[in-house]
Amino acid sequence: MSILPLAHAREFDLIRGFYTGATEADLLVRPGDDCVVLRNGTALSSDASVENVHFRREWLSLEEIGYRAAAAALSDLAAMAAAPIGVLVSLGLPDPDDAALLMRGVRRCLDRFHAALLGGDLTASPQSILMDVTVVGHTTAPVTRSGARPGDGLYVTGALGGAAAAVRAWLDGREPEPAAREVFAAPRPRIAEARWLAERVAPGAMIDLSDGLAGDAAHIAAASGVQLEIDLDTVPVHRSVEAEGAVALAISGGEDYELCFTARPGTIDPLVEAFEQRFGVVLTRVGTVRSGSGVRALQNGADAGPLHAHGYRHFEENRGPAS
Repeated sequence: MSILPLAHAREFDLIRGFYTGATEADLLVRPGDDCVVLRNGTALSSDASVENVHFRREWLSLEEIGYRAAAAALSDLAAMAAAPIGVLVSLGLPDPDDAALLMRGVRRCLDRFHAALLGGDLTASPQSILMDVTVVGHTTAPVTRSGARPGDGLYVTGALGGAAAAVRAWLDGREPEPAAREVFAAPRPRIAEARWLAERVAPGAMIDLSDGLAGDAAHIAAASGVQLEIDLDTVPVHRSVEAEGAVALAISGGEDYELCFTARPGTIDPLVEAFEQRFGVVLTRVGTVRSGSGVRALQNGADAGPLHAHGYRHFEENRGPAS
């Protein structure tokens, strides 16, 4: 089975190898995007959350851990502009008494985003918590990563870097600012926002920002066969991010779960005010789609070279949890 092109990192190189020689399936959207979509419009994705990789118990309560895992998984549906149907949750736990609190957090998230608990599994885990959340949604017009075209504008919802600022504070032995902690502990999948945009402007390509703007933009560039130019002077930085290195953290920190999307010239500007009034979330143009490949930075109106910044990379040296 063929897989949609991904940016390079060891985890993505391994994923590509999984599909070599795999049986072809009759799909509307093939693997490599945020979800696979069946011909009948069913959207499916799976997201794992592992203790000491994606979260630490000294940072979050069990209920927050459950909420965060469900929200991160639902964000994949937002990236496709899909409506959620429900989730299946598999838990691996050292202590079965933790299950009720974890699932309380999951249920709180599902209630907020109008999704059902469809099933799952429960098993013993020798030392750490493992949560695997499979999301099920529906869309008749999925927005993929592969529709960006030269001349499109590049946009993001919300402000970036809050979750990374919280992680940085914890790792430095400090308590994060409440606003930054909230972004990390209770991310908000932009499901309604994505569907609102899809109904009005048909974004060319879209992804949720789990690995950071630079890293996730590289996935759009690879899937669409284009170059994305990010204007660093326009990136919306979360108010909790310290001034020094703020933009670098905002584009590389990850785990914001905001939307990054492309759209044809002139289609978004007339909708910005209505979008912000409807959702209370800023909508910012941060760049342009060009011919070429990869991701480049623009700063002070001049080309600043390729952007190699990225979020967490599994199986490589990291500091702090993964997205």
